[in-house]
Amino acid sequence: QVQLVESGGGLVQAGGSLRLSCLASGSIFSINSMGWYRQAPGKQRELVADITNGGNTNYADSVKGRFTISRDTAKNTLYLQMNSLKSEDTAVYYCKFIVALRGAGPFYQYWGQGTQVTVSS
Repeated sequence: QVQLVESGGGLVQAGGSLRLSCLASGSIFSINSMGWYRQAPGKQRELVADITNGGNTNYADSVKGRFTISRDTAKNTLYLQMNSLKSEDTAVYYCKFIVALRGAGPFYQYWGQGTQVTVSS
């Protein structure tokens, strides 16, 4: 099985920065894509940013120019650099990996447990 562990969340003032990390462990053969999602109280989980195995990135309009997704494939680690944070960025942030466990096998998606980001105004 694959486990994802997020870290880096916390409390920050508006305008500040945080860097989230997501470390994947387990029997991963290959990674198809990785992404960050967030869920604020009373709202649905939404995509923040994702990155494909080819390095193509995609961002939600609300975070473009402020957040940067990156990865270290050798370490199976995903990052999210969040700058110019706003109160509306407050949410639980989750990472998701889509991976193959065997060379010719299907892809599976795995989620982290979430890390709280709170931005005070």
